[in-house]
Amino acid sequence: MGIASAIRATTRVPLLQAVKMFLAPAVAWLLCMALFPGQPPIFAAIAALLVVQPSVNQSLGKAVERCAGVLLGVVLAFVLGVLFGHGEEVVLGAIVVSVLLGWALRLTPGSAVQIPISAMLVLALGGETEGYALYRILETLIGAGMGLLVNAVIVPPVVLQPARTTVTRLGTDTAAIFDALADAITEPRSRGELAALLNRARSLHRARAAAEEAVERGRDSLAFNLRRSQHRRVLEDDAAMLDRLTVLVTRAIGMTRTVHDHYEPGLSSEPTVRAIATELRRAGHDLRLLLDESPTSAEPVTAELPALTSPITVAKPNEEHWILLGSLLEDLRRVRETIIGADGS
Repeated sequence: MGIASAIRATTRVPLLQAVKMFLAPAVAWLLCMALFPGQPPIFAAIAALLVVQPSVNQSLGKAVERCAGVLLGVVLAFVLGVLFGHGEEVVLGAIVVSVLLGWALRLTPGSAVQIPISAMLVLALGGETEGYALYRILETLIGAGMGLLVNAVIVPPVVLQPARTTVTRLGTDTAAIFDALADAITEPRSRGELAALLNRARSLHRARAAAEEAVERGRDSLAFNLRRSQHRRVLEDDAAMLDRLTVLVTRAIGMTRTVHDHYEPGLSSEPTVRAIATELRRAGHDLRLLLDESPTSAEPVTAELPALTSPITVAKPNEEHWILLGSLLEDLRRVRETIIGADGS
């Protein structure tokens, strides 16, 4: 990893978020200067900067972390200052005690790191100022509150498009696997081609994980968000679609693994194979239709094309193929139930 890639993000922070990162500490600074003239309100500015996060939920978490760490650090510094003074050795001792305190209390890294920082600043800057520790606690609360308020009130961020994009991509990739499976069982395939198809199907695991992460980010952006009522339905639809796709991904991978493991060159000659291939392609078609509609739509998915509804007449298969054909038929049944919602999904 190069130095540039270690310090630069792939995308810029939204300009509005950058403005809020300036506005929150500026307002907190001015407010604290009006309330507590004299010492510059460094704690308030730092707290406000740290609390302005990509989501209101994260801002609330950072506010709690920051306030808890500062409170413990300031109290620790006050106690050590009263007992031992404010010499350099006391500052070093405060660092050690702070780290051990954070470890003993099993605090999050965000809270744990605030304890020694706050303790050092109080011992180094406020040793001779009466009430310094109390003022620093109050200004930290003001700064954290201002950061949270600014992030919650001024167009709170909503991150929903990545969820829609990744869920749709997962669905189209799954539909493509159904199509590829139909081709694989109706036309001769080499072992290398079947292995490549299996690897392609297994890659759906990564796509599903990316979709799950995007949906979770969307939920996080709506938590404690004043705009959540406007966007909750969109995210709920994406989450419902992801639940269906999770089942379909499992079936698609399982069917591909079955074909890979039990494939025989004469498979395409089986009378039932053509019907199964047709149903696989219809499954892919109906899945694409499902992606274009609301997951909670009352309209039948198969309205445009009566997919997955034709009964399959199963002729007695070759003894080398009956396990494969039986497994595919059962998986197709479950795929159909998932797509039309008959399985309760």
